[in-house]
Amino acid sequence: MKKTGGQLIVDALLANGVERVSCVPGESYLAVLDALRDSGIETIVCRQEGGAAMMADCWGRLTGKPGICMVTRGPGATNASAGLHIARQDSIPMILFIGQIGRDMKEREAFQEVEYRRAFTEFAKWVGEIDDAARIPEFVTRAFAAATSGRPGPVVLTLPEDMLVELVEAPAARPATPVESHPGAAQIAAFAEMLAKAERPMLVLGGTRWSEDAVATIEDFADRWKLPVGCSFRRQMLFDHLHPSYAGDVGIRINPALAKEIKEADLVVLLGGRFSEMPSSSYTLLDVPYPSQKLVHVHPDPSELGRVYRPDLAICAAPGDFVAALKTVQAPQSPVWAARTEAMHAAYLSWSTPPSTGPGAVHMGPIMEWLEENTAKDTIFTNGAGNYATWVHRFHRFRAYNTQAAPTSGSMGYGLPAAVAAKQLFPEREVVCFAGDGCFMMHGQEFATAMRYNLPIIVCLVNNGIYGTIRMHQEREYPGRVSATDLTNPDFAALARAYGGHGEVVEKTEDFAAAFERARASGKPAILDIKLDPEAITPARTLTQIREKA
Repeated sequence: MKKTGGQLIVDALLANGVERVSCVPGESYLAVLDALRDSGIETIVCRQEGGAAMMADCWGRLTGKPGICMVTRGPGATNASAGLHIARQDSIPMILFIGQIGRDMKEREAFQEVEYRRAFTEFAKWVGEIDDAARIPEFVTRAFAAATSGRPGPVVLTLPEDMLVELVEAPAARPATPVESHPGAAQIAAFAEMLAKAERPMLVLGGTRWSEDAVATIEDFADRWKLPVGCSFRRQMLFDHLHPSYAGDVGIRINPALAKEIKEADLVVLLGGRFSEMPSSSYTLLDVPYPSQKLVHVHPDPSELGRVYRPDLAICAAPGDFVAALKTVQAPQSPVWAARTEAMHAAYLSWSTPPSTGPGAVHMGPIMEWLEENTAKDTIFTNGAGNYATWVHRFHRFRAYNTQAAPTSGSMGYGLPAAVAAKQLFPEREVVCFAGDGCFMMHGQEFATAMRYNLPIIVCLVNNGIYGTIRMHQEREYPGRVSATDLTNPDFAALARAYGGHGEVVEKTEDFAAAFERARASGKPAILDIKLDPEAITPARTLTQIREKA
């Protein structure tokens, strides 16, 4: 039976278990939109392609399966590149479908023409263009395999408009077959021997391809071995923060005590992550390329093993496969580092206790304490980038897997689209988005998407009227010379109400709890506009202190 290219695309998505796609519609892929109409796949209509791509990233982040995004050519595709870059740097499986110009118009600089294999190679694991509709099952299956194998990441497939309406016969699409890499018995034995001989070991969790079972297994392993564990930047949901082995977040503005312990460790185990610039404190925690500590690096992609750091033991395996093999590794009765682990956890608890006061009438410390006491263990927290995010990273104690969606690439604007996607995936769970005023305005229009699909997320919008991170750096490097960092904002609470949601302004610390409860009770998407004094630029230092020290 002959089918159009558009129908074959949708058939291939269904064969691979796709349940939803995010998109901004375009005339370049109308045939796909038409095929989606009767497919049973939920089509989420977004307001900007960057937000649509970030939603797809979040689906991939929280499920481990490729998030699907569809956009039109030219400006639609380039708008989506922000989400593509996030997925690439964060190792998130995603597939971006781009409607393309007709095949007979190529190389003429036709309307919105871009050659994506040149433009997006740095953003994606693979960029392909389907010139023959009969090859759609082949290309889509390869895209799913590429997005999920080794180090996961985004794939781009471009769809010439005329190809999508072509009637062809093609083989039925089949699901992609996952490619797994398992650690060898000799490698596990070598790892166990290195760990048993260590006196100051440190385990750092990161990356993707984790699961709830894998997290539970590594928590059990750490408990048996009394092993100190840190979580790489914005991967904090990989370990229960109240577990007695948890030592803290290995990321931006790391606890100095934890940084010292990593530098003085005699064995560092990097499990799942790449330990790139942010978690490594600009490559200062481990020497490059030869760390002073013995290093075990476990990663599912062989090209990442030895790429930056030369490990003493390299194991090519996904986190889940590696930790499953650890179940047979017997722990010593009394690890020599047990007291050190206990002290590191105590240091974390102290470091993650928020300050009770600060400049201005709104203090974020008590707000974070209230959230800790009044949100469930499975609440999902999302955020983009900015100094405001420190309050989440440092003071929220993540307790369960799949409760965090935040870009390790440091992209602004991510929190709101991610919250929309998270609430779609887990409608029974509360979703709290943290955003700065600058961050929110990057993709704030996706609040309309939350309204359209009745997704009652709560946005804690930390509003200090400046691009806070840049101002902080500016005051340190060019004290008193403010340039290009002041903001003029709308009335965010009124904006929420204009969309049909719930909006309130929080101008005093003591007003937050009641405002949050009203937002929760409204059953609507909500924005709490938290008026934070710009002096409260970090939990520990004010803008004035940064300026004067400079």
